[in-house]
Amino acid sequence: MAIQISPSILSADFAHLADEAAAVENAADWLHVDVMDNHFVPNLTLGLPVVESLLKSAKLPLDCHLMIEDPDRWAPAFAEAGAGSVTIHAEAAKAPVRTLRAIRSAGARASLALNPATALDPYADLLPEVDMLLLMTVEPGFGGQKFIDMVLPKIRKARELVGGHDAQVWVQVDGGVAGDTIERAAEAGADVFVAGSAVYGAEDPASAVEALRAKAEKAAAGAY
Repeated sequence: MAIQISPSILSADFAHLADEAAAVENAADWLHVDVMDNHFVPNLTLGLPVVESLLKSAKLPLDCHLMIEDPDRWAPAFAEAGAGSVTIHAEAAKAPVRTLRAIRSAGARASLALNPATALDPYADLLPEVDMLLLMTVEPGFGGQKFIDMVLPKIRKARELVGGHDAQVWVQVDGGVAGDTIERAAEAGADVFVAGSAVYGAEDPASAVEALRAKAEKAAAGAY
């Protein structure tokens, strides 16, 4: 199980996104982009035009997390623009199979996100349609929140459902990921970690990514 780190630009300086992306390009695996519409979540961030601009300068593949009300309409466009991964929320998608297939058809990895209180079992049948499960470890909408430990059993269950640590489907966690929480999530079975303030709040974002990766790798090795 290869550990991957996806720094979230939600915690970066929006006035210098290209520079913020470059600061982690030699250390991270992805660049996590939180798209919020102020409807599905109570925050407004950025949309497709900013993603298209970022794609021109960022060397890391973009991991676009759509926290929006109508992902069925908008998600394929992010994949068509060149995003490496596009995540839709189970709570918002009305036609998840069609939308996930459209994302894949456009050349991106398709991901399904679940909020902390959303049960995993009802979506188990969708696993053949996804490349990644994103389990929110905070309520979506704002960065800097505290990691919700009650999600840990769901991470363990997700790891079992996708077929163990050698599975093709990745298990991502997003929210409150920092040096004191990433080990617990890795032990539970997560292999892709979104970290915002833990990376961009550090004096050296690249070193912060490397430190997080080392902690996750050690914890994962102990668990498996």
